[in-house]
Amino acid sequence: MFETLLDEEERGQVGIGTLIVFIAMVLVAAIAAGVLINTAGFLQTQAEATGEESTSQVSDRLQVVSQSGNVSDNTDGDRVVDQLNITVAQSPGAGNIDLNETSAELIGTQGQDTFQLDADYVTIDMYTGDPGDVVLTDASDRADVGINLEANQLDYGSLEGGERLELTFTTASGATTSSELRVPTTLIDDQTSVRL
Repeated sequence: MFETLLDEEERGQVGIGTLIVFIAMVLVAAIAAGVLINTAGFLQTQAEATGEESTSQVSDRLQVVSQSGNVSDNTDGDRVVDQLNITVAQSPGAGNIDLNETSAELIGTQGQDTFQLDADYVTIDMYTGDPGDVVLTDASDRADVGINLEANQLDYGSLEGGERLELTFTTASGATTSSELRVPTTLIDDQTSVRL
């Protein structure tokens, strides 16, 4: 039933071989575990960054509170809207929004134009916060964005009665807000502004 080992050297060599194979297996397992831990850490970091970007892209939006236009006479003597005045605020759950890093796009019957809100023909007046600061930091912050439609740099012109215009704001995080502006069909002489 039990074998008697006659050669003692043979028994020691089997033990050393087994020990070497065991140590090699432990080393391979340790290296594999290290690679898996590093990969898992990298994937976790990447997933967190992607989640934050996705959240800001959805929530860091502008909310259009009101929209109006400045009414004046054009060179032909017709009443037109030559400037847009859009009051904006943060959407619920949005982070800080720098209006200088926000772009706007106009699409209407006269074509399409895209520009940054820090352009010369755009004015930004903050109702709250420090003068000159154009960052919406709180849900109660409001800013009036004035867009001069007759500016030479803008490939758009004034709006006549009955025209429609789609205005889209895109924040630095990529969140978009669209609003449709409709000029009333009749603009009367004593009118200086009109709700769009």
